Amino acid sequence: MNQGRDVSVIVPHYNDLAGLDRCLAALTKQEGLDGLDCEIVVADNNSPVSAKELEAAIAGRARLVVEPEKGAGPARNAGVRAAQGQRLAFTDSDCIPESGWLAAGLRALDHADLVGGRMRVLVEDEARLNGVEGLEKVFAFDNETYVKQKGFTVTANLFCSAATFADVGPFKTEVSEDLEWCRRAQAKGYRLIYEADAVVGHPARADWDGLLAKWRRINRETYAFNRSQGQSDLHWLARTWLLPLSILPHAVKAARSSELPGTATRVRTVGTLVRHRIWRFIDSHRLLVSRR
Repeated sequence: MNQGRDVSVIVPHYNDLAGLDRCLAALTKQEGLDGLDCEIVVADNNSPVSAKELEAAIAGRARLVVEPEKGAGPARNAGVRAAQGQRLAFTDSDCIPESGWLAAGLRALDHADLVGGRMRVLVEDEARLNGVEGLEKVFAFDNETYVKQKGFTVTANLFCSAATFADVGPFKTEVSEDLEWCRRAQAKGYRLIYEADAVVGHPARADWDGLLAKWRRINRETYAFNRSQGQSDLHWLARTWLLPLSILPHAVKAARSSELPGTATRVRTVGTLVRHRIWRFIDSHRLLVSRR
């Protein structure tokens, strides 16, 4: 990694050229950088598209590297290896950083080793949400809680120096990479803070299949992370049996949420919540049995 520039923005990508275009459009409109020398590195995860299609989507706005090993973690690691910046900012290709995102995150990085910014869930029509979108609006990407209470930030909105990343080491695969990496960094003494002005928008899952695909991955990676930390299957089972008990307080939260427009949306969201928690309860047992 040649650190000849001020900042490198790392964007992993897989087979979403339209999303990548929107992300790069937002990144090229960043404000308040005061002449900093910034670059964008797109780390493609061996998408089933041609190099010509990738280059056309990038349209000169970023440098492209290709990582054949499957997973967002390996793609991010490849982006870091190619990066020339002294500081690193991470987001995802389906995200839309707001115009002040990069400047706010870099300012915060002057006061800490790691920074996690605010996530905003994006939907096509705020006035007409289905149950899945409502669930995502209320419960997804609560990065302030993740940073302040759980000790990690999502990798869609992470800032650190290149030197810190080199010391902590690359993202791992097949575990909750954001949680594992941030915990590893803090074990080395690095301090993580939250910056509300560094805002990234992330599209809500729009339907039940999309929601389940997300949670299959999260359950699998969380279980692998817990095992890597020496936690027993009994601990996993205890967590699993808390899921039905969480339905009532979270249903109350959804019913009272200002994120949801109207009674009908709240009812749809609560119905999806109940269905989702039952699915997670079953899937967590299935995962436990299959891993034995």
